[in-house]
Amino acid sequence: MNSQEITVRWMILPYLVAAAILAAQFPALAQSVGDAASGREIATMRCSSCHRVLPMTLADKADPPSFQSVADQPSTTGISLNAFLHSNHQNMPDFIISSADSNDLIAYILSLKKR
Repeated sequence: MNSQEITVRWMILPYLVAAAILAAQFPALAQSVGDAASGREIATMRCSSCHRVLPMTLADKADPPSFQSVADQPSTTGISLNAFLHSNHQNMPDFIISSADSNDLIAYILSLKKR
């Protein structure tokens, strides 16, 4: 290994360390694995008074949207759902949800996504 290769490796090290620190600070950016069955139970208890939460053959255009409609949107990802569940929304009651429940709800909604 020549001195130029060693210099390049040392130049990259701070960026790798910074990336690791940022990843630790923002766990929402990681795809968390939840339990879809538990998420379905949570959705039925906490969300079904306004949303249709059970799987549907076709997505609907209702307001508020069904979980199926949310799942079928191309922009729906674990990250987008996590951001949605942890921010305030107009026309939606404010509720506090734990990270574990959030991960389970996300797993359930993503399980509805048509492949």
